[in-house]
Amino acid sequence: MLGPPNKEAEAANSDSHESTPSHADEATQVEVVKPRQGGLARSTTQPGSVIPDKYAELFAKVSGYLKVLNVDIGSRVKEGDVLAVIDVPELHKEVERSEAALDQAKAQVVQAEAHLTTAQAEWEASKALIHQYKASVEDAESMYSFRTKVYKRLENLAVVQKAVDMKLVDEKEEHMHAAAAALTAAHASVVSAEAQAAAAKARIDQAKADLVNAKANVEVCTAQLEKDRVLAEYTTMRSPYTGVITARNFWPGDFVQSRNDGGAHFPLLTVEKTDVMRVKVQVPDADVPYTNPGDPATILIDALPGRKFDAKVSRVASAEDPETRTMRIEIDLDNKDGLFRDGMYGKVVISLEKAPDGLNIPSSCIVEELGEGAAVLYVARDNIARKIKVRIGADDGIRTEVLSGLKPNDLVIASRAGISDGMKVSVIEQTEDQHAQAGHH
Repeated sequence: MLGPPNKEAEAANSDSHESTPSHADEATQVEVVKPRQGGLARSTTQPGSVIPDKYAELFAKVSGYLKVLNVDIGSRVKEGDVLAVIDVPELHKEVERSEAALDQAKAQVVQAEAHLTTAQAEWEASKALIHQYKASVEDAESMYSFRTKVYKRLENLAVVQKAVDMKLVDEKEEHMHAAAAALTAAHASVVSAEAQAAAAKARIDQAKADLVNAKANVEVCTAQLEKDRVLAEYTTMRSPYTGVITARNFWPGDFVQSRNDGGAHFPLLTVEKTDVMRVKVQVPDADVPYTNPGDPATILIDALPGRKFDAKVSRVASAEDPETRTMRIEIDLDNKDGLFRDGMYGKVVISLEKAPDGLNIPSSCIVEELGEGAAVLYVARDNIARKIKVRIGADDGIRTEVLSGLKPNDLVIASRAGISDGMKVSVIEQTEDQHAQAGHH
């Protein structure tokens, strides 16, 4: 038979149930971190190579024997320094010949100017003579008119009036014919003087043409002399800028053939301008839209460990290589102390965009990425795990930028194993350093 309930046993059972909690009431320990203020700055890290600011491969313009070589590999040079001299004596003889031809052409100009002056003087003399002969014509006409009148008057006196002797009439007739002859001669002299003037005018035109031709010849000879002098100057090779000699391919005594004559395809000398060096970087397609001149950059050269060089992007190609889908940029580095050398390489960190307003969390806290900037993570609120949806931005592989959906005071669950939405949790807050160490281990 069943007896009455045992109150002591019921009390014992009741105490036993209260002291042993159910599995559903157990809280799971989770590690949490607080979001950091601020978004993530966008940057790109790429390999870079050091190249000279400028360099020139110096080929021989004229063929000849290398007479003088003032430099060797590693020689420091200044702009305008004589680096080498090529012996081409025939070029210097051409200069002398052109100088003589120019002197001769200038003498021809002086001679042509003298001929012109003479022709002009002859023309002026001819014009004066014409005036003189025309005056003589007037005198002859007056004399002829006077002799004619005298003759006619005496002829009338002798024939009609029988007042004078016919011998006197014959004499006056001879005087009249002589005046007529003098008039004819005067006219002939005028015609001759005009012909001489025309000839002098023609000589003036000829002298002017000769002068123009002589002056043109001077210009031709001057141009030829300048050309020969330029070619002769090519025998002296000068440095185009201040820098260092990095290649030498000939020795004194070698025959150097110009490229125009089918010479070698390697230069006599190579000079690099090294007071400023360039760091060449290929930026990948994803970072191209954000890369601009003036972006801050930090350069780490492998051959110079432990040193960082701050600079800025100097120039951007603004076009991608279709094969590599990268864009070339260049960064100028001051190199007055000669620290950087052509061919050095290392790592270049370029800051593309400043950090925007927002929050950021360790990337390992992201449970799932949903695409189009959406992601899922867990937060602990009132000791309950809550699965929330957030919108994320940049991710550098260590931290992720959270644009919306997360509060500054939220506790983001870092240890996600076995966590589900609504689970009761007991939080253990970690510092960023602790979380980083835990993630590392």
